[in-house]
Amino acid sequence: VQLQASGGGSVQPGDSLSLSCAVSGRPSDDSHTGWFRRAPGKDREFVARVRWSTGNTDYQGSVKGRFTISKDNAKNAVYLQMNSLKPEDTAVYYCATGPWRIYAYMSQSAYTHWGQGTLVTVSS
Repeated sequence: VQLQASGGGSVQPGDSLSLSCAVSGRPSDDSHTGWFRRAPGKDREFVARVRWSTGNTDYQGSVKGRFTISKDNAKNAVYLQMNSLKPEDTAVYYCATGPWRIYAYMSQSAYTHWGQGTLVTVSS
């Protein structure tokens, strides 16, 4: 299983940006892929996830209504559309995948394979 994140860049507050994650292989028959981020000086935190089989999604509270995670089964890709970006969204964003679970999906331990990060900078 390999993941490749892309799409980061520098934008101004209020702007939009879309990240992509190319996923090759699946860790299990029922898996999820998520986005995490690590802001400067902070721990890596969960952002959002999507279940491959159903398309069900979950979000961290601070991004609900602004970020949208989606998937394309045909392209084996997961996307993160980020709108109304704020300076506090500045971080290195990572995509990761693992066997689906109902609970503790915000924990990094719920993901067995990780891609490299892509930097998002939101600044005026």
